[in-house]
Amino acid sequence: MKFATLQTAQGKLVSLVNTESQQYWPLQDLVSGFTGDMVQLVHVFPEIKGRLTPTGEGKPLSQATVLAPIDQPRRNIFCVGKNYHEHAKEFSKSGFDSSAKEGEHAPEAPVVFTKPASTVIGPGKKVPSHPNVTKQLDYEAELAVVIGKAGRAIRKEEAYKHVIGYTIVNDFTARDLQKTHRQWFLGKSLDGFCPMGPYLVTADELDVENLEVKCWINDELRQDSNTSQLIFDIPTLIETLSAGIELQPGDVIATGTPAGVGIGFNPPKFVKAGDVMRIEITGLGTLVNEVE
Repeated sequence: MKFATLQTAQGKLVSLVNTESQQYWPLQDLVSGFTGDMVQLVHVFPEIKGRLTPTGEGKPLSQATVLAPIDQPRRNIFCVGKNYHEHAKEFSKSGFDSSAKEGEHAPEAPVVFTKPASTVIGPGKKVPSHPNVTKQLDYEAELAVVIGKAGRAIRKEEAYKHVIGYTIVNDFTARDLQKTHRQWFLGKSLDGFCPMGPYLVTADELDVENLEVKCWINDELRQDSNTSQLIFDIPTLIETLSAGIELQPGDVIATGTPAGVGIGFNPPKFVKAGDVMRIEITGLGTLVNEVE
């Protein structure tokens, strides 16, 4: 199933989407009494899953605006750095990585940071360039995990039972801030620095360990990899995060970006106002945002 948060003439609606017919069905029309957002859908999904069958003609998706699927996260977004071998190498060589040990390419354990909820924007929205704060803007195409079932100390063998589905995230970054402050929070967390979407796709629709991850900047293919190349797979990330933090339904985990980011080039290819970033991941659709 594919779900979207849509802005419609009737207001903001969580909806079941058919991307082939380009139609949607508001959840409130399928499940009596449902008036919640995407996080609330995640909470009740196990009980209502059997009732989510489209009835009758859907509404045209063209008449709605697709927002970020989880447009109001309850907590910070968990993010993982340097989680593809080739990206870890390009980052290490770039001179922007103050976190690496000397001679290290792949980290010994998952590198985890967060982005606040204020970073989230939807498909088609312009990403603020914050020209008075940063001069070195970069993109990062990422598969994002959406937690469906709460849990602490989740074992790897049980991890996928806690996942409801997946979406796309652009872990947009101010590289100069990331380098200057010797940590990642400020460079990753300016307002609007987490484009997300377009859909939340349930786990049963995907072979998540074999998804193509691609990113184009102004029609130039920059990133082209596969989730099979993750250094730390999704079960390992969930086990690591949940060891001392109880994961909650609606939590988002961005799993890391492959090689081909702006700082991976010599000289770096930073993005600027007017540049268009297009990210595609198998089965998840396309996330497009322009730099403001």
